Amino acid sequence: MSTQMKAVEVPVQNHDFVSGLLDFITRSPTPFHAVAVMVERLQQAGFTRLQESDAWMLEQGGLCGRFFITRNDSSIIAFRLTGPLTEHGIHMVGAHTDSPCLRVKPNPVLAAGKYLQLGVEVYGGALLNPWFDRDLSLAGRVSFIDADNHIAHRLIDWQKAIAVIPSLAIHLDREVNDKRSINRQTDLPPVLMRQDGGMAEDGTAFHALLLARVNEEMPDDLPAAVRILDYELSFYDMQAPAVVGLQDDFIAAARLDNLLSCYTGLMALIADEHGHNALLVCNDHEEVGSMSAAGAQGNFLKSVLSRLCGSDEAMARMMATSMMMSVDNAHAVHPNFADRHDQNHGPVINEGPVIKVNANQRYATNSETGAMFRQWCAAAGVPVQSFVVRSDMACGSTIGPITASELGVRTVDVGVPTWAMHSIRELAGCQDAYNLYRVLLHYFAN
Repeated sequence: MSTQMKAVEVPVQNHDFVSGLLDFITRSPTPFHAVAVMVERLQQAGFTRLQESDAWMLEQGGLCGRFFITRNDSSIIAFRLTGPLTEHGIHMVGAHTDSPCLRVKPNPVLAAGKYLQLGVEVYGGALLNPWFDRDLSLAGRVSFIDADNHIAHRLIDWQKAIAVIPSLAIHLDREVNDKRSINRQTDLPPVLMRQDGGMAEDGTAFHALLLARVNEEMPDDLPAAVRILDYELSFYDMQAPAVVGLQDDFIAAARLDNLLSCYTGLMALIADEHGHNALLVCNDHEEVGSMSAAGAQGNFLKSVLSRLCGSDEAMARMMATSMMMSVDNAHAVHPNFADRHDQNHGPVINEGPVIKVNANQRYATNSETGAMFRQWCAAAGVPVQSFVVRSDMACGSTIGPITASELGVRTVDVGVPTWAMHSIRELAGCQDAYNLYRVLLHYFAN
């Protein structure tokens, strides 16, 4: 397929883009909050909200407009249609809203001793050592019975340091720097406060704390919460995202994998109102395999596209002329551990986005889609790199292969080079983030 690129005006500068990214990460401690912020930005940009349960009164074949849909409050699809889907296809970007973290268990209270602690479950492939001695807060979604006897849901965020996981002093573990291992059950429960009288381990007192917090954040025009039913809560690091480095080269932040890609795709979609048919999907649960109603292995994207096309025939025709760009962070070569990379495929931070390739289909890139991405980078004036894992090491994966197999759509796996992936604080390049945005503008426009 040959394409003629049209020039694209880049609407923001690097500094403005990075500042917006840092603000987005700060406001998005959980997938629920990330989707809420994206909804806010989309509505400000004139996108119309659709409900999956409603009949979409959209004219098939002549559909134009800007819309978005959410599922589970933690996954979102936003799209802009400017022409017939069966003829022009659609350019899609996929990312994910979740990150490795510590999730609070259903009956979490550990009241032994003089301290209140909460039992946690490790979500995803978290790098656990950096979670110790950090200022932790708590956020997520809470479900409750309100004063009108209805089930309601509310996002909460303490927005202050309320917990810590203290390290054991080296004096009590002399081999800690050589042989430290972490027991996920016993070593990770955060400490929330000192208590003299003890707290019931049935969770009622913790529910009381949640209830108070929900009502603190409840708007005055909504009925108060009266009883907690359930919750999905995650601890997160209170340290603010920052630009670091002697020459301001790097972004240091939690959840760069993969909120950086969510934000970049969102801003590129919003920026151009009249380009190609374009879609952004940000799924939850990628870090745990994507097998859920809100995950990429669920039917969320396929269901939306099927409804837009109207028939299996139209869907097949659209997929034949469409493209998916799976955008997820890549491993930058670490200067202290360069031997962990293939010597010819070690991406360098701030030297351009990365095409991820794996012969065993852990990534969905092939020669056709890789070539297309290189062409978009060239049109945007952006350098491009490639990543292949060492042949003697296991390779991670993304939503790319899942989406490619579910939809039968051409797919390329790309991302920005990153250090400390899955740590509580990751590191990426300021210029890489902005350059990825520039490439996505060309991709959506042409």
